[in-house]
Amino acid sequence: MLTNRSAPHARVTPVLIVADVRAAVAWYTEVLGFVEHVRIGEGHRAQLGLPDGPAAELVVAEERPGRRVPDPDGRSHQVVLKVVDTDAVVAAALARGAVLVEPSHDWEYGERQATLNDPFGHQWVLTQTLADVAPQEWGGQSVTPRSP
Repeated sequence: MLTNRSAPHARVTPVLIVADVRAAVAWYTEVLGFVEHVRIGEGHRAQLGLPDGPAAELVVAEERPGRRVPDPDGRSHQVVLKVVDTDAVVAAALARGAVLVEPSHDWEYGERQATLNDPFGHQWVLTQTLADVAPQEWGGQSVTPRSP
């Protein structure tokens, strides 16, 4: 699979929804030893990983409509799954009872993504890397570059 400096390198990346992104980033870095790789705005999102590689990464994201803590439907997270073909996985998931939340869309940061709810109440963001794009090319900021 391709890697992209603007997206987590782990194949599965939890998205943790928080009221204060910067405070959460500080806690996860100081307490759990994560490092911040990409900052997207001061309070919008941050991508974190463990310093020795992409075995565990997470995204810390702000609350916003449809993504709150706690959300009215009880959802407190999303799981990002890196796939080879977003559209093929969406088709298979829909055939097995998933509900499409956001259809596949190509983003300026080099990823094609779709969001769906599985039949068990979990929300998945399927992401397919299309290109390696530096965060600075679309308005993000490299903080601690990931090792190749």
